[in-house]
Amino acid sequence: MWGRFRYDLVALCALLLSVMLGLVPADAAFAGFGHPAVITVAAVLVLSRGFERAGVVDLIAEQVLKAGDRLILQLMLLVGTVVVLSGVMNNVGALALLLPVALRLAREHNTSPSLLLMPLAFGSLLGGLTTLIGTPPNIIIASYRGTLTGENFSLFSFFPVGVAVALAGLAFIVLVGWRLTPQRAGQASNADMFDTASYLVELKVGEDAKANGLTLQQLREEIDDAIPVLAVVRDEKRHAGYAFYRTLKAGDILLLEADPDELKLLEGKAGLSVVSEPEDTSEDQAQSQDYQPVDNAAAQASDATAEEKAEKASRKVDTEGLQLVEAVVRTDSMMANRSVRQLRLHHQFGLHLVAVARDGSRLKQRLRDIRFQSGDVLLLQGGENEMHESLATLGCLPLASRELTFGQPRKMALSIGVFALAIVAMLLNFLPAAVALSSAAVVTLLIGVLPLREGYQAIDGPVIVLLGAMLPVGKALETSGGAQLIADAMMQAGSQWPVVVTLSGLFVLSMVLSNVVNNAAAALLMAPIGASLAQGFGVSLDPFLMVIAVSASCAFLTPIGHQSNTLVLGPGGYRFGDYWKLGLPLSLVVMAVAMPMILWRWPL
Repeated sequence: MWGRFRYDLVALCALLLSVMLGLVPADAAFAGFGHPAVITVAAVLVLSRGFERAGVVDLIAEQVLKAGDRLILQLMLLVGTVVVLSGVMNNVGALALLLPVALRLAREHNTSPSLLLMPLAFGSLLGGLTTLIGTPPNIIIASYRGTLTGENFSLFSFFPVGVAVALAGLAFIVLVGWRLTPQRAGQASNADMFDTASYLVELKVGEDAKANGLTLQQLREEIDDAIPVLAVVRDEKRHAGYAFYRTLKAGDILLLEADPDELKLLEGKAGLSVVSEPEDTSEDQAQSQDYQPVDNAAAQASDATAEEKAEKASRKVDTEGLQLVEAVVRTDSMMANRSVRQLRLHHQFGLHLVAVARDGSRLKQRLRDIRFQSGDVLLLQGGENEMHESLATLGCLPLASRELTFGQPRKMALSIGVFALAIVAMLLNFLPAAVALSSAAVVTLLIGVLPLREGYQAIDGPVIVLLGAMLPVGKALETSGGAQLIADAMMQAGSQWPVVVTLSGLFVLSMVLSNVVNNAAAALLMAPIGASLAQGFGVSLDPFLMVIAVSASCAFLTPIGHQSNTLVLGPGGYRFGDYWKLGLPLSLVVMAVAMPMILWRWPL
């Protein structure tokens, strides 16, 4: 809850401490990493990436882009699509695939992205409720039931309750909920999160300039700053900065981003002279859509004619072909709390950092001083071929530049066919879920739908560590009597009321917990408490477990409760307090629908 340390590190420390205190046997300390729930989650992540690679989801996304100008229709298609996709693949993966589609819709129809992205994130959580493989809490609860009763929940055991909740949530978001999301000023009309051209300047290398004879890397070392050079113009031909390794010479023109202080640094330390610069570097001008470079000498002349001013105003720096991409920092990114220098973006990944936006606005501080946070939106420059792999390694999700890429029809059919066979094997009880889905993931790699390297990248390491570490800790909560102690307190508090009141209290407690810790951790911690409550009241175990499965996946109140919420924080320009405005009424709708549906399908 504090947020100082990442959840996987906290879980690992909790496991090791539990072993040292004798709560978890040393020989069973790491048994959780071989647990079927962990294997199932890893397999689902690989299969989800395979769907993306094969072009299955992009085929669906193409239809979403055909939505008209009506916002309600856009929301219906976007949120409805992510609900369906989240039922058959990882919900974060489904959101990641449709996030660029939503941003493109916002740009094409002049809609504020903030009206689309939060509903999209919440829709991905709702869709995960519908099947066993939709979200880790469902897998955990199904497996936990198996350890107690000898029989797991099946693939579609969650469907009757999950689909009712998802449809109710979808209807609420589309008809009412979107009005509770903020419409951030300026984002509805701007084509991009970054108005790149407003910050561009052109600097010329003179005969006596210190930069003459230096490479771009030597220039950065000379001025001791990471100012990104986007392009070098030589002999009327422009070369992208990330791919320019020659030495500079007199007459070269550098196209780069720089504020007034950085301009002084470049003029003083490198001897570069300004050819053109932004007309006004004030905050208001920085938000204008087009950059209009101004000749310094003419700007200082008091008798400049109207014609000269008009001519200067018509000159614009061309940003075509600079290979700029927007990307959002994921919660599991290696960039979190690190700077450009620590990451060595250019040396190791071939990327130039051009700008950073946080909470919907561009950061003004020097790039080298910025420590990245999850949800930050980055403007990067790099080679088209290496960009995708570099962003995947860094843990960033590409936004604005991502185009729909359709896989080969043969691979698309194979991907769907392999997944369908795994589902049939599960439904007919030929194979357990972990074995069936793992087999499908391996076949996906063997037939070339997904390269092996991407298969490993698809597995979310922090989530796997969290699950593997917390499973023994959750077991210790049960065997030590801790879960029974909490359950006894809840039973005593609700002894004068019907069992359904305590069940509702369990729902609220689990939902609140999922908003401040990872949803998988919430399910692992609450499952033993739910089982103890069911035993204490002498009623069926299933409604208690199903309440935990649903409530642990409904983290709608904060941006830190689920990765989907964090991913839209930066692109949507949201603030921490924006989430509960839509999240709280949506949580009430979910609870109002889920409780009677659970009691109908899984009676006490």
